[in-house]
Amino acid sequence: MTAPIPILFLNGPNANLYGLDPSGTYGTESFPALKARCERHAESVGVGLDFRQSNHEGVLVDWIQEARGTAAGLAINAAGLTYTSVAILDALLAFPGPIVEAHMSNIWKREPFRHHSYVSRAATGVVAGLGGLGYELAITALATLVREARA
Repeated sequence: MTAPIPILFLNGPNANLYGLDPSGTYGTESFPALKARCERHAESVGVGLDFRQSNHEGVLVDWIQEARGTAAGLAINAAGLTYTSVAILDALLAFPGPIVEAHMSNIWKREPFRHHSYVSRAATGVVAGLGGLGYELAITALATLVREARA
């Protein structure tokens, strides 16, 4: 049996509040339920998933840097830091594997300031507006990209 593909999935500020937002922008699925959903999906596609969340930019940068030696691919929803963080962009640019940017909501249907993503500059691909399904698609895409690169 092949070893699971190590994938790091990072979530930025306020992602821990998914399912609690009265506007419904991010859906009704709670963060713990989303994490469990992603872990089940990852196992089904041969991925060893490390799923994390932090409200702190520096912590996210540290995790991205640490992933250089441990993860074959990286998915990230930098949340509000998507539109502001050059530090996260620089860390992502130093990551050697594929990167998928994921957003629960469609950032291009929202306020104009959300239409520019620093993360996209480093991302191999972007999934947005599909809620938890988008997270599953990000995991599947990374598994496929890593397998293709190894073939």
